[in-house]
Parts: sequence; C-alpha cells; structure tokens
Amino acid sequence: MKVTLKIKRFNPEKDEKPWWAEYTVEAEPTDRLLDALNAIKWYQDGTLSFRRSCMHGVCGSDAMLINGSNALACKVLLKNLGENIKVEPMRGFRVARDLMVDLEPFFDKYKQVKPYFITHSVTPEKERQQSPAERERFDDTTKCILCGACTTSCPSFWANPEYIGPAAIVNAHRFVFDSRDEGREERLEILNHRDGVWRCRTIFNCVEACPRGINVTRAIGEVKKALMFRKL
Repeated sequence: MKVTLKIKRFNPEKDEKPWWAEYTVEAEPTDRLLDALNAIKWYQDGTLSFRRSCMHGVCGSDAMLINGSNALACKVLLKNLGENIKVEPMRGFRVARDLMVDLEPFFDKYKQVKPYFITHSVTPEKERQQSPAERERFDDTTKCILCGACTTSCPSFWANPEYIGPAAIVNAHRFVFDSRDEGREERLEILNHRDGVWRCRTIFNCVEACPRGINVTRAIGEVKKALMFRKL
C-alpha cells in the first residue's frame, strides 16, 4: 500500500514556527507507523527527528500524536491508520525537534512522588513477603512505561503545566498500595494539593491514550479515596 505521512516539523535552531512536511512511502498494511518513519529517515530525509529504542512497545520512547490521538508508533499498524496519516509531537511539552519533546518536566513530576520503596522498619533477614492478593492490588499500575501518553492527553495538564499529571499519580499508586512499602503517608501528602491528585477532572483521555491498557482514571480515583479516608 502507498501511504502519505503529513508530519509536523520544527527545528528551534532555524525555524521561526512549526511547519508541515509530506512524505509518501510504499509499505505493507501490517507494517507499523514506526517502520514508515524509519523508511523516511533512512531513505528520504535524514533530518527528520523522532525517538525510538526497543521498537516493541516496552520502552515508550516513540510516543507521539497520531491522527489526533497519543500512541506508540511501534504499536500502531498502517492498515488501521488509513492512507493519509497525520503525525505530530505530543502536546503540552516544549518541542525539542520535530516529533521529539522535552521530557525533563515530565520526569521531574515523576520524581516528586518518590517512585521507589520507602521502609523505616528493620530490614528482614529474608525478602519482604507478599500474598498474591496483596500483589494484585497494585498490579495494573506496575505496567507503566513512562511514555508520557497519558499526561500529554490530559486537558487539565494542557491548562496547567503545574499539574503533577496522570503518569506520576499512577506511579505513586503503585507504591501507595504496596503492602511492603512504608512511605504511603509521605506520597499521599505530596499528592494532596490543588495541583496534585485533585486536579484530575475524570475525563478518561488518559485511559484511551495508555498503550499498556492501564485504567489510569481508576487508579487516580483510588488515590483520591485513600486521601479521603486516611487516618490522620
């Protein structure tokens, strides 16, 4: 099949504003969008810039706006996109170049929720044990790959970049509900402010955008509930 890609481009070193470039690629219907982007980069225009790494939907590097929706270029098949495809960088972050955005603010928010085990008790001689039911409690949010698709699909984030964002809350959830962790109250306090968990307006864009199928809105709701009913 022949597909036409309309790509939003911008090089801050020489461009005054973003512009659109069109490329035509011969591809198989089962090829991924990333395959088409690679074909352009390798054979048509070496100046095109985008991130990619594992190319198997694990690293989250190639998240971008595809036909108006956030997705991973390595997971979307051309046959599901049509013959005319529009590709843009994710919204809400500074464009570093073409389809690459500056993710430093995103990771700064991630670091704020202390995404690591916190323990105050004496370290046991063996591993900290956990039942299957306790592990299942936070299983969904362990799947986050920090691609940024959920956060940059959120209107609350577009309106207020200070919002900590869905991805950070998802990663806080993973530890808040882990029976082995002892930093629950620290994280809940970090999220308990107007630009924290309460900024969420339950729009569900994040759920649709997540390439890992995480029920982001449910996780945010569970953190809100934990705050409402915690013992102070």
